Amino acid sequence: MELLNFHHLRYFWVAAKEGGLTRAAAKLHVSQPSICTQIHALENVLGEKLLRRSGQGLVLTEAGQRVFGFAEDIFALGEDLLSTMKQRPSRRPLRIHIGLANSLPKRMSFELIKPVFQLPQPVQASFHEWPVADLLAHLAAHRIDIVLADAPAPAASNLKVFNHLLGESGISLCAAPVLATRLRRRFPDSLNDTPALLPAPDTPLRRSLESWFRDQAIQPRLVAEFDDPALMQVLAAEGLGFFPLPEVVLKETLARYGLRRIGRAEPCRQQYYAICAERRLVHPAVVAITSQAQALLR
Repeated sequence: MELLNFHHLRYFWVAAKEGGLTRAAAKLHVSQPSICTQIHALENVLGEKLLRRSGQGLVLTEAGQRVFGFAEDIFALGEDLLSTMKQRPSRRPLRIHIGLANSLPKRMSFELIKPVFQLPQPVQASFHEWPVADLLAHLAAHRIDIVLADAPAPAASNLKVFNHLLGESGISLCAAPVLATRLRRRFPDSLNDTPALLPAPDTPLRRSLESWFRDQAIQPRLVAEFDDPALMQVLAAEGLGFFPLPEVVLKETLARYGLRRIGRAEPCRQQYYAICAERRLVHPAVVAITSQAQALLR
């Protein structure tokens, strides 16, 4: 198996950037013959001529242009590696892969990820909305940098991940205007036998709501249950039932869907977690998410 000598590649890269062997030798603090030797060695390995002389000095051949493009990426990535490990700013876009639990309301997801796009450094983000079990498997394999969820990673999981509590939000019950106006009277007794749109049974919020319903001695009429809160909100806007909404995104969601607040489901709370593969948070975008979220969810 042939291995690329990155020392040879660096000499070629600097010579191409500087536009000549003399300037490259001065920049690298080596002799011009030494650079020639290194570049010839690289050409022999690649089987292509990379530089040719012209009236204006050295110019790249077609093969040299392709190799130069690869060299630019390779050495920029090397700089990024050093910058990331030493927590210094980088010239290239900051890459981050974020997993979003599909039980998170879209507006809540946006509020949590918004700080990523407010960093001074350009960011290139990839978002993955899957079931939490799939996200955690990718996180443990270091294919995702952070998972944002409304529950911690299960304690029984064999995956080595760490839960960071971001904070929590109160829960309000909301509905389309006509239904909300009717249900505000005698709340929460008014919810008895009223059509309800609720999260999936295996979610912490659903369990919390069921407990609250029992404490209040009320039994809403379940119309539908959802993995996707966005669809739940759309059906609520059509007047098909009341639904729970985290108060941290209450104002924006009510305005967007033309909904109204009925009342608060006290003491129901929705917690939010950042789940990472490392105990110590170092990635600048992950740090931005967690610190801003903790301020948002006080």
